[in-house]
Amino acid sequence: MTLLLSTLSTPIGSLNLIADEHVLLAANLSSLKALKESLSQEDSERDIKSVSRIPIISDLINDYFDGDIAALNAINVRQPGASFSQAAWKAMKKVKAGKVISYGELAERAGSPAAVRAAGSACAKNAIVLIVPCHRIVKTGGALGNYAYGLDKKEWLLRHEGAL
Repeated sequence: MTLLLSTLSTPIGSLNLIADEHVLLAANLSSLKALKESLSQEDSERDIKSVSRIPIISDLINDYFDGDIAALNAINVRQPGASFSQAAWKAMKKVKAGKVISYGELAERAGSPAAVRAAGSACAKNAIVLIVPCHRIVKTGGALGNYAYGLDKKEWLLRHEGAL
């Protein structure tokens, strides 16, 4: 089946999306080139069709920006990565909107308490921004830490969710 590509206008910029029916494979705030490069080898060989919206997924993301901060929980995701990254992304998905955890706590929830740097690396490699909520991971002590798309966007998202 053909993958669907769409770009949504959001308060934090253009959000690019690629989905396989109702499973989101990639989401970023940068370029379509980077979005396509984040796909698995198998998915990158599939045809991609540009559409104005991706059924269900686009609506849920719009609901999130309209104030239903739990709407993203209903979006299924799939991305390639090593086993620790997979565990970290799964743990990130469980951090509820309006909450934050530290990189150390993420490492612990992913099964390797000593792997704090790897937890940060999993955040940096996350190819499904917003829906796999790496923006909810902060430094011990509460400092925001890093965010690939700029700390202003991370701060906006956390304020939108009521975490700041």
